[in-house]
Amino acid sequence: MPHTADPCGTPSPAEQDLAFRPSAVAPVAWSALAEALEAAGQAARVRGGEPDRPVTGAALDSRVVREGDLYVALPGARAHGASFARAAVDAGAAGVLTDAGGARILADLGLEGVPVLEVDSVRAAAGVAAARVYGGGADAGPVLLGVTGTNGKTTTSFLAASIVEALGGRSGIIGTILTRAGQREVPSTLTTPESTQLHALMALMREEGVDTAVMEVSSHAVEYRRIAGLRYAAAGFTNLTQDHLDLHGSMDAYLEAKLGLFHAERCDRAVITLDGGEGPRWGVAAASRAQAPVTTLALGPAAPHPGALEREAPDVRPDWAVTEMVPDGLGHRFTLTETATGRTLRASVGLPGRFNVANAALAVLLVLAAVGEERRDELAALLDVPAGEGPLAAAVPGRMEVVGREPDAVVDFAHNPDGMVQALRSLAEARAAAGRSGRTLLVVGAAGDRDAAKRPVMGRIAAEHADVVIITDDTPHSEDPAPIRAQVLEGARAEAARAAASGRHVVVEEYDDRAAAIRRAVELARPEDGILVAGRGHETEMDYDGTPVPLDDRVAVREALAEAARAGSDPVDGGKVHGS
Repeated sequence: MPHTADPCGTPSPAEQDLAFRPSAVAPVAWSALAEALEAAGQAARVRGGEPDRPVTGAALDSRVVREGDLYVALPGARAHGASFARAAVDAGAAGVLTDAGGARILADLGLEGVPVLEVDSVRAAAGVAAARVYGGGADAGPVLLGVTGTNGKTTTSFLAASIVEALGGRSGIIGTILTRAGQREVPSTLTTPESTQLHALMALMREEGVDTAVMEVSSHAVEYRRIAGLRYAAAGFTNLTQDHLDLHGSMDAYLEAKLGLFHAERCDRAVITLDGGEGPRWGVAAASRAQAPVTTLALGPAAPHPGALEREAPDVRPDWAVTEMVPDGLGHRFTLTETATGRTLRASVGLPGRFNVANAALAVLLVLAAVGEERRDELAALLDVPAGEGPLAAAVPGRMEVVGREPDAVVDFAHNPDGMVQALRSLAEARAAAGRSGRTLLVVGAAGDRDAAKRPVMGRIAAEHADVVIITDDTPHSEDPAPIRAQVLEGARAEAARAAASGRHVVVEEYDDRAAAIRRAVELARPEDGILVAGRGHETEMDYDGTPVPLDDRVAVREALAEAARAGSDPVDGGKVHGS
């Protein structure tokens, strides 16, 4: 039985890999692997010793290799995976899948007798080989739904899985927060696991009776071919906003990476949100360049008439549009209208924010694309319920998660400029709809080893939308956290100065301790105020150059609110800057 790591902690690579694997795998002969690669256009050459053991697993990391595994040795930026082949062989690897460079390294290490499958592109071959090892194929199952985009992937995935369950299916999820196969869960360390793990997961899901799996697909996963060997019944596009430019270099290159999910040989149907995020530019570009058949969805900040989008992009017209959107509790009721027929699907989503209407609408259309028109009426009946009920009422950990009232306190994963704007606007709109006034207090930072150009932009957005901005650490990774805070502060202070010139006062403070920053926000808040703690969402650890520091923002907010309630003291204005 696969091991399931503690969902509150971070599993080791070996624990996570083992949790992803099925309990049993039928042995696969080397000749069958070579034939599968050849059939996929990957010329495979058998090198080294005579293969005397069949393959019963696959691994890209020498630390997780188990007896009978095919060790996939990739060329890397710092080292070739073949450099670690001795550890893999000592752990019981049946052989190695690598390229000509890797084969030479094996020879240099004195491993000439190890069986080798040599290919030209190891990344492209890894998924094909893993699919064969774990018994996968185009019809093996489960049905796959993919979700890509900058923001909203996790929420859309959770909502789609909830709809699948409401329709009587058994769902699985692969994504940022966790990976779930039926009732079996393990925390995630990558938005999209490596190809060997994905195909092991497909086998595990079949073993667990999962009929539909919803997968977040990152640009890294497409770029590094982690999804090789998989086929999606439907794949959705949420939006594209500034993020990951450290990897892709430009927004055009970033979009191109995302579009790899919508190749005709990989995806049966693409569902593209046209006007999510920063507007229609990137959604329209995705719809016009996707190779798979496309269904388009139009949203807009105030549910515009489809014609408004058609004027901006005459060659791309919305197949579906949100034609009504009204507040309902903290969420919204909305109507999806099929433009060609006028038929509607009425639904409600319990999560705050207009952007969550976008996520919910996309989830609905993804599931509809997968289950087919014959189940449309059944789907419509499930969705047409008050906000707070039905499949779209599903809570998503760390995504606009309400953790306190009076003051309203929300934790969100917003960690890039557009996500920040959407979260801040959504908090303000939900509070206004509920008749609540007061200030907005924001706790925010920026992650290390990520796109540094967005840091001052996030600071500017923070001071533009919040009345009190407390800059603190996010997860610095290998960077010194003080310069990261300084970059965010630069944007916040510049915007605060501009605001002061027009008569609006913005408080900007800096704390080097995130828990203290959260306590400070609660200390400053009045009952009528709203607090947003942004950037980390569901995460429970911060990485300081390899040292994990436990901190769950949701727990920290609840504890600070409880402490303030026990103290019974009034909030104070102003305050010192700690650790600057």
